[in-house]
Order: sequence, then structure tokens, then C-alpha cells
Amino acid sequence: MGKRFETEILHGVKKNHQKIASKVTPIYQTSAFTFKDLDELEGYYQGNGQYLYSRVGNPNTDELGEAVARLEEAPAGVASSSGMSAIMAGVLAVVRSGDHIIAADDLYGGSFQMLKAELNEFGIETSFVSFQNLADVEKEIKENTKLLYTESITNPLLRVEDLEGVVQLARKHQLNTLVDNTFATPFHCKPYPMGLDLVVHSATKYIGGHSDVTAGVLTGRTDLIDRARAKIVNLGTNVSPFEAWLTCRGLKTLALRMKAQSSNAQKLAEALKNNRFVEKVYYPFDRAQDGFGAMVTIELSKAVDINQFFRKLSWIKIAPTLAGVETTVSHPLVTSHRALPPEAREALGITKEVVRISVGIEHADDIIAQFIQAIEKSIL
Repeated sequence: MGKRFETEILHGVKKNHQKIASKVTPIYQTSAFTFKDLDELEGYYQGNGQYLYSRVGNPNTDELGEAVARLEEAPAGVASSSGMSAIMAGVLAVVRSGDHIIAADDLYGGSFQMLKAELNEFGIETSFVSFQNLADVEKEIKENTKLLYTESITNPLLRVEDLEGVVQLARKHQLNTLVDNTFATPFHCKPYPMGLDLVVHSATKYIGGHSDVTAGVLTGRTDLIDRARAKIVNLGTNVSPFEAWLTCRGLKTLALRMKAQSSNAQKLAEALKNNRFVEKVYYPFDRAQDGFGAMVTIELSKAVDINQFFRKLSWIKIAPTLAGVETTVSHPLVTSHRALPPEAREALGITKEVVRISVGIEHADDIIAQFIQAIEKSIL
């Protein structure tokens, strides 16, 4: 079989056919699995059986973890109930009470809040540092530092991380690394072969792709994935079989969707870059022939009424998430980065005028026209 992404995404997963040769894995919508006698039950605990209880493992959840791991070229993967639970499992696979994390200061707001508030209550300290200069990151390393955590493309300002530099710094100080690859997806970026230890996805986004599922996937080193899997099982953050099945179904079209959405995003970014009422366009230009991701973030001029702008977008709706096949917009200041302290948002440049655009598969000209007319109808 060829190694090309589009082929691997469809045929690279071992199907759980068992005795019935179904073309796709059926939904194992069951809370538990049965045993013919006590010997067979004991065999499970001795490592001779595969499934016991769906919180512990299920063919559909296993298929999802294995599928994304294969696309990331990582040896192991595990699925969970959401992107946040996958991040939590990845962090807890590395750190414990008394340890220290260094995280990029421009992370997704939910990740920031989990690290700063929730994990801090358990004695895990996090320093938030700009990763734009890794020398500044190195200055923050302590004796108890265990993990460097960043995003391959940051949310919402779309900074492309220097992953090779992060790996070099981590190896120099014998630290583990975790990168959120949600925005890039393995279609555009594969951090594990670069040397990253753990790669996480909010599979709710591009992996699932259709805004109808909530799931997360963590991939990476086998020993760390084993620890993360135990956290998911013991903390009860497993994904349901049906959600996993839906996510696997969506995953099959990832290459098609990312090609179309990334191409549309690049065209939109180019068009808005020349608009006099757009102060700045955030997009990783020139990273790939067909664009580098399907997200575009813009900073509108103060001459634009931001509320009126959102009202005039017609079929493009406001949504507190991203990555569906339909184009949507969000307002990071009051949604994804609401939990950040005002001074942190200001330092990053997340202002009232910043709009995050999740570009869909509609015709590029129609998407561009919607944004141009919304701007024109919102000038103060």
C-alpha cells in the first residue's frame, strides 16, 4: 500500500471485523462485554482478552486513537471525551504535584484556564512565556520543570511554532514536550516525527469535521500514552462508542476538507489583506501551495462597528467553535479567550476588533463577498 496521506487515511486502520465482514467497523454501542465463564473473565485480567467495559476500552474508541496515531506517524494513540480531556491526560501523563510546566502564553483560552486554575489547585505550577524567543523560555526552566507545552498553530493569532527549536530545547534539558496540533492537523503538520513526545487534537474540530461530535485524541510515545490511557480510564473521561464512530467517519474526508478549506482560507486572507478597513490579517502565508490551515484571523479597523459587522454576515454564523464544513466566525475576546486576564489579552493583541474565521468548503468567491459586504455595511 502507498504511503500517501489520502490513501493512508482510508485504509490504514485495522478494522474490527471479527466474524462479520462489515465494510466499516460497526458501532459497539454497549456498556460492557460478556464472558462465557470465570476462566475467560480471569483471562482478560491476565492479558488474554481485549474488552471488559466500555470506559476501559471499546473497538470504536480504539479505532479512533489508532487512526489518528497512524496519520501522525506516532506509535500509539488514545481517544477521550473532548480536546480538553485529551490535553489533561497528556499533561498528567508527564507531571504530578510539585512539578512545573512552561506553556506558550498564546495558547487557547481553555488550555490556559486549565493550567492556571485547575491544575494549580493540585500543586502543578505553570509559567506562561512567549515562545517567539526560545531563549526566554530557557530562562524559565527550573529544577522541577517537566513539560514544554505549545500549539503548532496558535489560537487565535495563528503563529506557527518553531517545533524543531522546541524539541532541541527540550532535549537539552531532558524535558517532555506536548503540542496541540488541532489547527494544522496531520494533513499540514506531523510533530511526532520532528521529535515531539505528545501530540493532541480536539477531534471535535477538523478530525471529526462536521460539528456533530465532541472528542479528543492524544498520540505519541507508547509509555506516555499508556499513562494517559490510565488517566482517561480512572478519571472517567472516555469517549462514547457512537461519538468515536462518528469521528472516524468524519476523519475519512480530512484530506479533501483540508485541501478545500485551506485553499479558501488563503484566498480569503489575500483578499482581506488589501481591504483598507482591515488593520491586520493573521494567516501563515506561503507555508504550502494550497495554504496552511483553514483558519484566518483579522483585526478590523476601529472605523468598523463590530456588532453590526457580525449582524451583516448573513449565512456566515457566529459559533464558539471551529472547523466545520460551513464558514463560521467567533469573537475571541468574549468566547475562546474570555478567561484570560485583561492584561494578558491586551499583551497578545486580542482586542474587540479581532475576529477569528473558520473557513468552510463553500465557493471562495462567495465567502469573500460575504466578508467584504459585511465590512462595507458596518462602517461608522
